[in-house]
Amino acid sequence: MSKIKTIFNCSNCDAQFPKWVGRCEQCGKWGTITEQILNSVSSVSGGRSNIAGAGQPLSTAGAKKPRNLSEIKLNNSQRIKTGIECLDLVFGGGLIPGSLLLLGGDPGVGKSTLALHIAHKIPQTLYISGEESEAQIKTNAQRLGVENILLLHETNCETICATIAQERPRVAVVDSIQTIASAEVEGSVGSVSQIRACAAKILATAKQSNTCVLIIGHVTKDGAVAGPKTLEHLVDTVLYFEGESSSDLRMLRTTKNRFGSTDEVAIFEMNEHGLMPNKNPITAFLQQNRTQVPGSVITVLMDGKQPLLVEVQALTTKTIFGYPQRRASGFDLNRLQVLIAVLTQRAGLPLAQYDVHINVVGGLKANEPAADLAIVCAIVSSLKNVVLKDYAIFGEIGLGGEIRPVRSMDKRINTAHKLGFTNILVSQNNSKLETKQVRTIHDLNNIIK
Repeated sequence: MSKIKTIFNCSNCDAQFPKWVGRCEQCGKWGTITEQILNSVSSVSGGRSNIAGAGQPLSTAGAKKPRNLSEIKLNNSQRIKTGIECLDLVFGGGLIPGSLLLLGGDPGVGKSTLALHIAHKIPQTLYISGEESEAQIKTNAQRLGVENILLLHETNCETICATIAQERPRVAVVDSIQTIASAEVEGSVGSVSQIRACAAKILATAKQSNTCVLIIGHVTKDGAVAGPKTLEHLVDTVLYFEGESSSDLRMLRTTKNRFGSTDEVAIFEMNEHGLMPNKNPITAFLQQNRTQVPGSVITVLMDGKQPLLVEVQALTTKTIFGYPQRRASGFDLNRLQVLIAVLTQRAGLPLAQYDVHINVVGGLKANEPAADLAIVCAIVSSLKNVVLKDYAIFGEIGLGGEIRPVRSMDKRINTAHKLGFTNILVSQNNSKLETKQVRTIHDLNNIIK
């Protein structure tokens, strides 16, 4: 028996409902609920189901013959170099013709600026903007010293795809995916259905025209690319451009790359001429003429394959009344609570009577476990009013107070040695380089005194 089922779908956020409602309960839009018919075929005969044609010969209509892997020839097309070394490393050695890239980031972080720099470095680049007019783009390009790029102000997806197919540029930039719409799909501009359909059309155009297409996407308040998760699955590479408004430093990283590694990171510096690659990324977040005070220590964090020297600061003050306060900037507050509990229980420090404030300098977020030992040493240094001069500290701390090794130990130690740090405090390891090794946080009392 054939049974017809209906479902009601929101054209704005793609939410589904069993019955019609005037207002979508997910996105709050009015009049976006449409009816869709779903055909479900099921039959029961003689206690056996006829699903998948049970008892009937399988149909071979429309079948294709698979090819052996050895018969497939690789497309040895050369990668497109941008001329910016750190940027090419993030892409995996350069841009691949026919690939689709997604660049996300907070408003004002410099996504369009980065795209204009790429367009300037690569000849025959088509810059398509749905947000800014051609005059606005030219004004920004003149400020950045960018010239000789093709401009197009368009928001219709079919027109954009037809232009790319006609011009066949080496690289095309679409700024942004949330501002274009397809006439063949219902829904407002920026809706889930529109973003999904436009991305699929642009992907097909990129493959057929052998054009590398970079689409810029907005992000939500949580930092994820706005729109359906399908968007990130469709593209070949997902890049995030990060940076704090209070800092000139910007970081470009990949979370997905079908043509290279996701371990590379590019660090840029924003100035009046646009984005400039940082000449010394290892110490980019380290102040050169910093004042050595109690509670300030240096740790070596790994961002992919790139070691970064970061200053961690701690301030402990006597609690005046009520419960002690814990505050953290650039470090997980829940993790800080755990480390303070371990210090109180395993090292015997009276932190229940002190407020503890933590700050990771430079706007960077110290999310990896290697920052644990640096945070603890900064707290002990501030509590005992002792300056840790020329120390580089990194290691993970367990609930038993044990200090564990972290990944890339030799690379971190080598980096600290090259930059002149004479005291490297780490867990016990097999490194041949000279370090100060500690087993538990109780041993810190003998070092920080």
